[in-house]
Amino acid sequence: MEKKRVLFISQEITPYLPETAISIIGRELPQGIQESGKEIRVFMPRYGIINERRNQLHEVIRLSGMNLIINDTDHPLIIKVASIQAAKMQVYFIDNEEYFQRKSVLKDKDGLEFSDNDERAVFFARGVIETIKKLRWAPDVIHCQGWITNLVPLYIKRSYENDPLFQDTKIIFSIYNDEFPNALSSDYKEKAMHKNINDGDMEYLENPTYVNIHKQAIKYSDAIIIGCETINSEISSFVKESKLPTLEYQSPDGYIKAYSDFYDTIIES
Repeated sequence: MEKKRVLFISQEITPYLPETAISIIGRELPQGIQESGKEIRVFMPRYGIINERRNQLHEVIRLSGMNLIINDTDHPLIIKVASIQAAKMQVYFIDNEEYFQRKSVLKDKDGLEFSDNDERAVFFARGVIETIKKLRWAPDVIHCQGWITNLVPLYIKRSYENDPLFQDTKIIFSIYNDEFPNALSSDYKEKAMHKNINDGDMEYLENPTYVNIHKQAIKYSDAIIIGCETINSEISSFVKESKLPTLEYQSPDGYIKAYSDFYDTIIES
């Protein structure tokens, strides 16, 4: 029997970034899922705050070299990889000099969100999907964690709906309390536009607030995981209205088995 394949697309993973609810799960969950007998791949952005020498990142030449067009501009896609030896697990990093070289994550030194976070989200989502295509690795589940992954469900279900690699892939979107106060760029919808997508597919991106980009992600997901004890109340209501299979918040003691069982249920549904 073939191992089930789980693709983790994470906004943050420790030890590469400080510990947060997302980064701790981003580190522990893939290891636990791998140890439970599933095959995994793990992706995150290569933020400039990550020390490449200390963490032994190196470029994967055979996967790099593609250009992604965003807002009518070519942006080179660079793929790097590092290993977490204790977990026997590799992490792939999506890199680009313009988007991911600054020495911070999603906010500047004054705590303000970067004005191009919308483009960074587009680049990250498309970069992961194109890299998986190059790897020719068909995931049974794609588990998205963190708001920066919000476009992945839309792209998989629309732009790549006829790609044999993703024909049977299920999308699970985790919701955290990583809220930001200001909407993304007003032209996020135009920048996010991709093949086989029309305006009606992107209704929630007309006003790309934190809440609305989550609604957009939920709309094209197959299931939801609540990653924190408390999340935005409007998003919580939208999840209930969606009637999607939902795994409620799990305590740190037993969440990995609960997540693994949930993956199995969604794969078989």
